[in-house]
Amino acid sequence: MKHETELTLRDAQTTVDDWIKTVGVRYFNELTNMAQLTEEVGEVARIIARRYGEQSEKESDKNKDLGDELADVLWVLICLANQTGVDLTEAFQKNLDKKNIRDATRHLTNDKLK
Repeated sequence: MKHETELTLRDAQTTVDDWIKTVGVRYFNELTNMAQLTEEVGEVARIIARRYGEQSEKESDKNKDLGDELADVLWVLICLANQTGVDLTEAFQKNLDKKNIRDATRHLTNDKLK
């Protein structure tokens, strides 16, 4: 199903919050969500390691959708942001600004990247 409008980070946070409060009943506590985030990142790591790494991919993993697993990571990350009061739009912009200042020439002058 393709959506006609794109979600901003702020829209995504609102959408997750609305879903949690109606369908999901309530947020899991922060520690539970942190454990869930770790679990979801592990699922992404498994796909990447086997599909792009040196291990062969198990038959049971061949139909795993990397995009869906990445979206699971994003979902739980958004849950954690919502329940801890983090505005991801603002946090991402500050982080990007920091990287642009700190790393303005760092990667351009890194001989390992040439």
